[in-house]
Amino acid sequence: MSEPREVAAPFVVPGPSGVAIRTRLKELTADDEKVLCLVGEHLGSLAARDLKARCAAGLEHDSEQWAQRKRFLTEASSSRWAGSITKATHDQWALARRAQLAHIQNLEAGIEAVEHRLSQPVGQKGSKKAPGGYRSRREWHAKSRRLRVLGDRLEAVRADREAGVVRVVRGGKRLLNTRHHLEQARLTEEQWRRRWQAGRRFLAADGESGKKFGNETLRVTPDGEVSIKLPAPLAHLANAPHSRYVLTARVRFAHRGEQWANRVAANRAIAYRIHEDTVRGRWYLTASWAIPPVQTVPLATARANGVIGVDTNADHLAAWRLDAHGNPTGEPRRFDYDLSGTADHRDAQVRHALIRLMHWARRHGLSIAIEDLDFTTETTREKHGRRKRFRNLISGMPVSRLRARLVSMAAELGITLVAVDPAYTSRWGAEHWQKPLAGKTRKTSRHDAAAVAIGRRALGHPIRRRTAPPRTHQSDGCGHRTVQARPGTPRREGNRPRIPGPRTRSAGAGRGENAADQNAEHRSGRSAEHGSWQQDSLPLSL
Repeated sequence: MSEPREVAAPFVVPGPSGVAIRTRLKELTADDEKVLCLVGEHLGSLAARDLKARCAAGLEHDSEQWAQRKRFLTEASSSRWAGSITKATHDQWALARRAQLAHIQNLEAGIEAVEHRLSQPVGQKGSKKAPGGYRSRREWHAKSRRLRVLGDRLEAVRADREAGVVRVVRGGKRLLNTRHHLEQARLTEEQWRRRWQAGRRFLAADGESGKKFGNETLRVTPDGEVSIKLPAPLAHLANAPHSRYVLTARVRFAHRGEQWANRVAANRAIAYRIHEDTVRGRWYLTASWAIPPVQTVPLATARANGVIGVDTNADHLAAWRLDAHGNPTGEPRRFDYDLSGTADHRDAQVRHALIRLMHWARRHGLSIAIEDLDFTTETTREKHGRRKRFRNLISGMPVSRLRARLVSMAAELGITLVAVDPAYTSRWGAEHWQKPLAGKTRKTSRHDAAAVAIGRRALGHPIRRRTAPPRTHQSDGCGHRTVQARPGTPRREGNRPRIPGPRTRSAGAGRGENAADQNAEHRSGRSAEHGSWQQDSLPLSL
């Protein structure tokens, strides 16, 4: 447990595989909203039945059962509605399986942490590499009971996974639990009921290339007319031929509107989804389509001009530009964001911080190096115990939102992303770079040093700076005096070029230019005058 884990190699992040844009359905009449509610509730009830049947089948599900479910849904709607419902059901079941596996891994990590701390003597202090024992006998006893609870939960979840059992709530488990805490949520029962009904509606249809305007079920014309193919039991509500209902609202996509118009004109597949925001009292239309995978550049090309190392924090992004040799250049940059307030405000804050970072990288033609973060196991109370502030700090970091935004925005601007292993970047960055990069006019923070460490790892350089030889044997007998010059480096033992003027504040001009002349070295038995061995404060690229 105390051994450092192996650091994974950096890689170029692939671009997004799809696009989603949203607009508001304005000027809907009361009849329009009534039809949308009736269609959504009818299809939502069919989706609930289909999800129940899929969960009951478990791991024994096959194509024959899928066809049987689709035939049942077609009788109460249409073949295309049935296809959209079954596809959404399969996606939801697969997502529940992935969440189940993540829950098992989280329980295993918690059990491992508790078992380790229980094995330590009470009051034993921990180290940077491993936690110690619990503070008191009372806490030790409580955690031993906690261990039994976690073990029972893990056994039950493993049994469910082996049997193919998943637990899914249409509308969301969080909203379901809110029903029992209306006062804390500051909601009335009527408000909660409206949210619950809106969350359980189903108004989504997959696109189909070759059909008129790319979608036969939910159709949007180039001039913004929205029409819905009504299910068979609601066909009497149609106000247009072929059992269609045309909304009075006209839509226009401000973002990527030209791309959407080109796909509609070419009858290429576009998926649509209609949902209601009960808090604002608005209806929205979301259009999405798949895009061909973006051709990623080789890692060597991404490193050619250097990178911008970025350290992600709870309230800002710390960034520093590095050249191709791994040396920090210029001044560190800080891109702040405020994650308080509503979800839309938080999303806008992250987006504004990222666009400033993107413009900086695009202006200098550089790639962006960022950590491949995953704090799933870092927020558990079993690992960090009573450190609630630290757990809340990690939980508040917008890792998933920032990652999704960063990938899509970088692909749009043609900027390459390099993901690195986050192991020890903050610790090693502060140890090797925070103090050397600080000066009289610049105060380097721990986050700035971590950005340098991230950038060096993305470039393939070690995080450590040049180090002095061992004190007991200051010669090449214990290996070369620097960790940057490898045995195969050309002219590594040759004379350094003489640079006029002082190289650093501590070493004069021309100091060390006769590195290959053994008599010019400060070694025992040589004719050179003995003196203290000087080491440059910062690495200089040869």
